[in-house]
Amino acid sequence: MNATTLRLILGDQLNAAHSWFSKIDDSVVYLVAELRQETDYVRHHVQKVSAFFLAMASFADRLKADGHRVMHLTLDDTCDFSDLPSLITHHASALGITSFEYQLPDEYRLRQQLAGFTLDGIDISSCSSEHFLVPDDEIKDYFPAGKRLRMENFYRKMRVRYDILMAGGEPQGGSWNYDAANRNKLKKSDISALPVPLVFTNDATAVLDRLQAHGVSIFGTAMPDLPWPIDEAQAEDLLSFFCEVCLPQFGTFQDAMTCQSKHAWSLYHSRLSFAINAKILHPMRVIEAAITAYEQQPHIDIAQAEGFVRQILGWREFVRGIYWANMPGYASTNGLEAERDLPGFFWTGETKMLCLQSVITQSLDTAYAHHIQRLMVTGNFSLLAGIHPDQVDEWYLGIYVDALEWVEMPNTRGMSQFADDGLLASKPYAASANYMNKMSDYCASCHYNAKGKTQEDDCPFNSLYWAFMEKHRDKLANNPRIGMVYRNWDKQDEAQKAAVLDRAEYCLNNLDKL
Repeated sequence: MNATTLRLILGDQLNAAHSWFSKIDDSVVYLVAELRQETDYVRHHVQKVSAFFLAMASFADRLKADGHRVMHLTLDDTCDFSDLPSLITHHASALGITSFEYQLPDEYRLRQQLAGFTLDGIDISSCSSEHFLVPDDEIKDYFPAGKRLRMENFYRKMRVRYDILMAGGEPQGGSWNYDAANRNKLKKSDISALPVPLVFTNDATAVLDRLQAHGVSIFGTAMPDLPWPIDEAQAEDLLSFFCEVCLPQFGTFQDAMTCQSKHAWSLYHSRLSFAINAKILHPMRVIEAAITAYEQQPHIDIAQAEGFVRQILGWREFVRGIYWANMPGYASTNGLEAERDLPGFFWTGETKMLCLQSVITQSLDTAYAHHIQRLMVTGNFSLLAGIHPDQVDEWYLGIYVDALEWVEMPNTRGMSQFADDGLLASKPYAASANYMNKMSDYCASCHYNAKGKTQEDDCPFNSLYWAFMEKHRDKLANNPRIGMVYRNWDKQDEAQKAAVLDRAEYCLNNLDKL
């Protein structure tokens, strides 16, 4: 089938409202392709690959149903092509096209690959994905390269720009941020009242068969009935469920963790991140739905709505800006000079530390963990243990269904590992078992004692925390958010401090045995 124009649709560009699709043009062919280049650049969770492949197939079917010409290629069709350029070159020739068009990729490696791509005698052009709330050409205005920035300042600018939760130029309720009201621990009565999560039953059997047939290296629990939303209708259903069922308690318990419920993996979180990051849902659609629910349902207070809006309008756009303002150098930052290998239990969940055991097992089973589990459990441990940020990056990028480099890397390398020397976060998010005990019920049933620091059965987080703070004292002591920590440490008996550091040294030398 000859055509004039070939347009590429990547797996995270499933935006049916894009201007490309505003009219039917028989001279345009859309290319949607599963490719080993994308399954192999990092080892992925099987549910992540399944979700993207099913969503791509569903999107291709939708475009066909709307009257567009679409080439949807599976691994069976693309296995002979080494990479994306070779695939495009082949089909450009076969179709006899005169122009090739693509939406700007949101991952640096893909944008560079396509920016350097040429086709003899064929015009190549790119356009916006029409998804983000800070356009590409404005990133430099909000995010000067190499400058330390704070999300709160950016978030306020975005609130004003889009008139979100504003009243007469001031924030609704009189405050920009209700984070202080969003830090409640789940009590037993709260745990028994947790909602049953909405999940889907998308048939992934054919995808799983293809992954096996082509020898794709994957990990995690395979789900023949994939629970993640793969099209706009399912994503809208999940959005409605969140606004009706979860949003009323979202802010209150957004930092809480529990291992005492089969619904512990979902709690009151929206679980919309995959649908948003694949561009099945536009972020403003999600924000407006949450605000409408807040305005129409008296039992939803502003702390719930603001806490959710802050994640989408504030944090999501902020980490993207940090990423693009500082790449490619950002990908190699290692400000704390962390060099250890990721422990083997990150791939199995087999550790006596119940918080890590629970979160890692959940992640392997569901390809999901909420932001506090990622930051304060697996991320906190990796920070305290000095795991090389390259390995931490690869694990987070591979294991989570919503992980794309533009959002994963700043969250991991910046927020979680403080490897960027504070470009993103004002301090390292390091914590002892006290934090876990405060925000979860993990410690109550754990093999380790959450209070002790020096004995064999004392929680490794405690000694690792103090060893981390002592090791990086020169870098952190003058941080106004940390100074009190050192004053408390300095008041302790020298023998006690030595015992704590000895315990930490044992833990660091025996990470896989913890």
